[in-house]
Amino acid sequence: MPVREWDGASYDRISGTMEAMGLGVLARLELDGSESVLDAGCGSGRVTQALIERLAQGRVIGVDESPSMIAAARERLGDAADLRVGDLLELELESPVDAVLSTATFHWIADHDRLFSRLHACLRPGGRLAAQCGGEGNIEILRARAGVVSARAPYAEHLAGWRAPWNYQAAEPTRERLLKAGFASAECWLTPAPAEPQEPREYLQTIVLGPIVQRLAQELRGPYMDEVMQELGAPVTIDYVRLNIDAIA
Repeated sequence: MPVREWDGASYDRISGTMEAMGLGVLARLELDGSESVLDAGCGSGRVTQALIERLAQGRVIGVDESPSMIAAARERLGDAADLRVGDLLELELESPVDAVLSTATFHWIADHDRLFSRLHACLRPGGRLAAQCGGEGNIEILRARAGVVSARAPYAEHLAGWRAPWNYQAAEPTRERLLKAGFASAECWLTPAPAEPQEPREYLQTIVLGPIVQRLAQELRGPYMDEVMQELGAPVTIDYVRLNIDAIA
């Protein structure tokens, strides 16, 4: 069950910050161009496109739980990748792949034990996982400032009982989960990655604060974002902390 609804067209238009971080992960993945690679949580396909360019004789499978994201990816990529709507916790492939790439996805998934088990099952022996997602401490400052607005009327009544969907993990517990899932080796580390998006209001509403905004009545969403932007001031800096994963099946 998706934890939120995505606007794939908006995401594709304003996700340059996400793409830049994702390209850094892709650069860690050693490829000779003939591999089959799964992009786990491919979003609108901006990083997937760069992956395709590195696989002249290879194959890319892109999976995302959001139909809107997959529609945007198909608009961007055409038939250059095998794009599928699917839940990574239920993922089954017809044959194992040589590598898995994932960027800005794992923190949306509550059950990392099952996630890593499914990804391990999708990899051939010796296959590689290169991933990055929000980690321990991610957007703590931003969430606190947005929380000030969320506690005000009339927003508070709409957000009563709401639980944040993000799963921001530390490095060592993640490494232990990967080994438990069957990976032969794993390296995990946290990296601060503060960012100033070019379209901060739309970026926050579409990507960072989307789960909160979507809880509000339509007529409250604009005023809520107005107050958040005032609370943050300018320039808007997002205090990202990224959890990096390199693992071998």
